Amino acid sequence: MKITPVTSSQDKKVFLDIPKFIYRNDPNWICPLDEEVENVFNPAKNPFFEHGSCSRWLLYTDDGKPAGRIAAFINEKKAYQYDVPTGGCGFFECIDDQQAADLLFDTARNWLQERGMKAMEGPINFGENDTFWGLLIEGFTPPSFGMNYHLPYYQQLFLNYGFEVAYEQITNHLAIEKPFPERFTKIANWVARKDGYHFEHFSVKNKDKYISDLMEIYNDAWKDFDNFVPIKRGVLEKSFKSMEPIMDEKLIWFAYLNGEPASFVVIIPDANQMIKGFNGKLGLLEKIRFAYRRWKGVTRMRAVVMGTKTAFQKHGLESALFIKLKEYVIPLKQYKELELSWVGDFNDKMLAIHQATGATFGKRHATLKKLF
Repeated sequence: MKITPVTSSQDKKVFLDIPKFIYRNDPNWICPLDEEVENVFNPAKNPFFEHGSCSRWLLYTDDGKPAGRIAAFINEKKAYQYDVPTGGCGFFECIDDQQAADLLFDTARNWLQERGMKAMEGPINFGENDTFWGLLIEGFTPPSFGMNYHLPYYQQLFLNYGFEVAYEQITNHLAIEKPFPERFTKIANWVARKDGYHFEHFSVKNKDKYISDLMEIYNDAWKDFDNFVPIKRGVLEKSFKSMEPIMDEKLIWFAYLNGEPASFVVIIPDANQMIKGFNGKLGLLEKIRFAYRRWKGVTRMRAVVMGTKTAFQKHGLESALFIKLKEYVIPLKQYKELELSWVGDFNDKMLAIHQATGATFGKRHATLKKLF
């Protein structure tokens, strides 16, 4: 077997085509857009290159057939916040062969070790953790946009190499037409009526204000979690720009107390229902089909991220945001499911919110770690 770095345009094509070969017989897999994957490795598109670096490789069999791929990356802002300097590996795809997997993992490990890393997490993304993050280990059903999908044998490839689970990532599903539990609804209505509270949905016209509000809430809400790195405005601006083709302003909600940004939820229509069957391409024909599916509407939404400032985390604001969402969604008679993805198993507060809504288990991913 032979490992080669991705350098040429042909290498990039092979990198994108490997999962298309591996998942060719799996009806649940939905191919990510080639452009979305390539943007991760493009310094002009990915702001993480401002404080990090990455590389990627291809694996070929002895007779020259592509057999796998992997990428490795170092986020300088995060690498040194662990017990030991830690890099990442991701975009791992491989045939069901432990020797092949070990060669890929060894290549990522060696690259990281040469740059001072003592461990690697994977499979993760060279970017925010809302996309391409975690190994699917339970719930092998069609993924929503940005969520990793893997074949069941991948888990053993990681474990046999010596990876251990660092944390699990829980995705729950909420049936839109199912009423919220009575207690949840009572709290939500009580909060919505309280003096000083008001709620607004996102507006592209005033996006600068809402991006500022989201950044303020997010950086306060998550500051006490291990290895937290404050989110930058530039990252948020790029994220919202990328969401614009599928965004519905009335699926993104903010709560305020006496004018102070307090809580938010970002929900997007599931673009995977729009790009299914595109095989990663977005040419003219695909764009026409995409526009038609966008107009027709999809049946699933994905909650990408939520946050509440620490001072307001016991105020029931999240309940009120979900009520506001349902007030808009139910009359549309379009959406059937809201995917709440994903929440770390260490985040008891958010998991409790999921439980309170009446959501049911959907999927389980894992972020794994290998100490060198």
